[in-house]
Amino acid sequence: MSLTNQLVIAEREEVARGIRALLATPLIGERGAPETFDLIRRRREPIRQWFDYYCGWTLTVEPRLGYARLVKVRAAADPTRPARRKRSGRAAFDRRRYVLLCVVAAELLTVPVTTIGLLADRVAHVSAADDLVTTFDVSSRAERLAFVDVLKLLESYGVLETADGDAESFVDEPAAKVLFRVDATLLLRILAAPVGPSQLAVPADDVALRFEELLEAVSHEQRYGLSSGRHEDTPSASDVQRNLWLRHTVFRRLVDDPVLYFAELTAEERAYLGSPTGRQLLRRAAEQGGFVLEERAEGVLLVDVDGLATDEKFPDDGSNAKVAALLLLDVLDEPRTTDYLRNATAKLLKRFPRWAKTYRGKDGVRRLTVDALAVLTGFGLVRTEAELVRPLPAAARYTDRNEEAP
Repeated sequence: MSLTNQLVIAEREEVARGIRALLATPLIGERGAPETFDLIRRRREPIRQWFDYYCGWTLTVEPRLGYARLVKVRAAADPTRPARRKRSGRAAFDRRRYVLLCVVAAELLTVPVTTIGLLADRVAHVSAADDLVTTFDVSSRAERLAFVDVLKLLESYGVLETADGDAESFVDEPAAKVLFRVDATLLLRILAAPVGPSQLAVPADDVALRFEELLEAVSHEQRYGLSSGRHEDTPSASDVQRNLWLRHTVFRRLVDDPVLYFAELTAEERAYLGSPTGRQLLRRAAEQGGFVLEERAEGVLLVDVDGLATDEKFPDDGSNAKVAALLLLDVLDEPRTTDYLRNATAKLLKRFPRWAKTYRGKDGVRRLTVDALAVLTGFGLVRTEAELVRPLPAAARYTDRNEEAP
């Protein structure tokens, strides 16, 4: 093999790795992942072109500032991917933490450096002056814990850099001394929305009543010529805009969801994906991204054998819920009631007495079942309808295994 061919193959492999790394982590900083950032910096043009052509997503790479940001816009909200606390349990952010995140972010825009005490005081001051926001109570440990969870999240994004001290110390000691450097430029890149919420000019009292409408409004992309999210409601949209919308809609779901079922697509989307052009683009995107394309009668999925393209893996023994989810698939050979699955979970806990100790207490069986079903739902393996859980076609990929103790 000639040197030229070796260089071409090496470039293709690096582009594919960069694409999959950004799918898993849309914000990559030089401080946190220097090797990955350097790869994306060097191959940024072909990577940017891939995301723009197939998904319509914008990739911004700032070599001097040391970050790469992929702005992933989705057609619909995805409640299965919340912000998570940077603690062992990785619990999802609750409403209070999201509120504090917004207030903290607003306050950080105006300062290059700050201390944790000054920032807490400013958050307390502005929240007290806002009729809609519950006042931040620095004297409450629960409040300080939520506040630190927000700071840790921003620190993981690279928005905050601890220059001295440890934010965790603020949880138990309100007088803790912690100094932060603030990257306001990066902070402005965090929000992945084509339309800034402040541009909507909606009275605060109307937000809760019109939430779905407002969510659609901040996600609106003018280039598709849509007025309602559907081309049949927008006869003025051109064929070019229609085809662009179909390509981006299909490929966004394909690369961002565990599996793409044909039954969940519109008739237009199914026709596009089944057309000669759609099939050709599907195979080309998979090859360029370093994926293995798996096609079935019910749908398609992109398999990343290296596990780079996802922030969550399955099967995975990293949590009791994922282990239980895999074991419950053995009894989901047909639709089952939630009562049936709770009984199956109880048998698992009895069969493996040293496993899942955090679920051994009161209500443990129900909690483990709920958590396991959440895993299966998130990976597109089951669908719950009232009290009935239906296995989806992709679940067949994980059956017929030799069962071992967790």
